[in-house]
Amino acid sequence: MRSFRQIGLAAIAALVVPNVNGQRPSNTSICDYYTTALLMNNTAENQMTLLTLVVNTAVIGNYTKPNVGIMVPGILAQGQMQEGMPVDLLQYFNGSLKSTNQNGVASSVNFLDDGGAAPLMLNKPANTNTSAQYFLLTHLYQYFGTLLGCSMQGMAGFNTYQGEPSQYQVHKFMNLTKYEMDYFITQVGLSAASFGVATDDVMAVGMALNDTFNQRCSAPTAVIPAQGAQLQAICQAPDCALATSPVCDQYSVAATMSESMMSGSGMASATSGMMSATGSGATATGAGGSAGGASATVPVSGTSAGNALSVPSVVWALLTTAFAGALGFALVF
Repeated sequence: MRSFRQIGLAAIAALVVPNVNGQRPSNTSICDYYTTALLMNNTAENQMTLLTLVVNTAVIGNYTKPNVGIMVPGILAQGQMQEGMPVDLLQYFNGSLKSTNQNGVASSVNFLDDGGAAPLMLNKPANTNTSAQYFLLTHLYQYFGTLLGCSMQGMAGFNTYQGEPSQYQVHKFMNLTKYEMDYFITQVGLSAASFGVATDDVMAVGMALNDTFNQRCSAPTAVIPAQGAQLQAICQAPDCALATSPVCDQYSVAATMSESMMSGSGMASATSGMMSATGSGATATGAGGSAGGASATVPVSGTSAGNALSVPSVVWALLTTAFAGALGFALVF
């Protein structure tokens, strides 16, 4: 079967809204199951296409039609509210803030420097393959590919994640609030649901994202197995929920180490933007590492759906409201 890139948007529209019948087997990952359900052949290229569709929609909102009636505003949409609070994630992407960690320095980087939304609407990360936008989006495809258990990742057509191990290090200068993080997670869930992904799987991914990145001082977690357990908490503001078994001291040590590296030999790793948009694509070692504390693996690709995780209530409220009018399609992520 030809990929979405080969057959174009008109043919995509006819394929992305099948009624996904049945329940995902417990021994089949979310990525593998929905690649097969939506694209028939579970190949590396098709898995990459699936992640491109979900990530691009989460970033810029709905751009494929028809869909199952789920409205996705998008991470970059302005004028949005989250639990009664205004959110504006665009400012972290367009270079208007010094929020990107580059060699331990808070820097201004425009991650929409190569076409903005236009190439995303054509199922591409950017217009070229040398821009900050290209590295950001491709790293997001790779990161979520691992998170969702894409078994073909690493084969021709879908590279393994080539970014920074510690998402805490990547995002620490953003000072994201609970409302901003909840909004980000909600957009990912709504995007998946818009392609007919099942409710239980949407919730599983939302809970995994919440537990891994949205809990202040959470223990080191192995999201990318080859990189080991790393400090992953992105939400570190006072309004962020404190993890059940917090390891705040490890985050303090990581911050101190980063400052020391910056003032010393200058050999700190260059980290750029959300989910690490490093120009070289080289994998670096995060300062947090797996020193001390418990570690865990994000449980969204196997038999467990993260039943001990706590999804933001707004995700459930928005998704259940959307599901109620979903034209009878089985919605699963």
